[in-house]
Amino acid sequence: MGPADEGRAADTVYPDFSFAFDTVSHKIRLDKLLMSGHEVLGLLVWALIADTTYHLHAAYGWVMFVSIFFWIVTVLFFVTYLLQLQLKFYVIPWPLVLMIFNAVATVLYITAFVTCAAAVQPTRGPRGWGGRRVHAWGVLLFQFFACLAMVAYGASTFFSFRAWKGLGSNAATSQVTDHA
Repeated sequence: MGPADEGRAADTVYPDFSFAFDTVSHKIRLDKLLMSGHEVLGLLVWALIADTTYHLHAAYGWVMFVSIFFWIVTVLFFVTYLLQLQLKFYVIPWPLVLMIFNAVATVLYITAFVTCAAAVQPTRGPRGWGGRRVHAWGVLLFQFFACLAMVAYGASTFFSFRAWKGLGSNAATSQVTDHA
């Protein structure tokens, strides 16, 4: 039995963390969430293409290059934003850099998806357990995840464009005055 059950006063502490979450910009969280999605999807594409016979097909080699390159650069950008290094390099227009990076990633993922879709031959390839075509399923899976990565980079391009143009803010938040 506690003090409240005996009719005595009991002290209770209710921590209020709303101030910490009300000040966080949802736009920044969405960008970081999309960047995490790029990392996961890029890693899935990379792992699935590595499981196929990519060295025998030039189109699969292109997908491997695109997925590895953009995965590594995305990880570098994510670490930069996680450690807030962009604040130390304030001369660099980060929204513009991210918009260009995301647009290039979107275009190159489109080319990787199209070249791989044109080169796939689902009736060929080794048979796995039960006579199924292992190669065809691996190719379909990495094409699916490459398409998702392409869409995620496209969405990031849109949000990076909005951040670069300053859309979504009003005149009071976008202008700084030195008057005291």
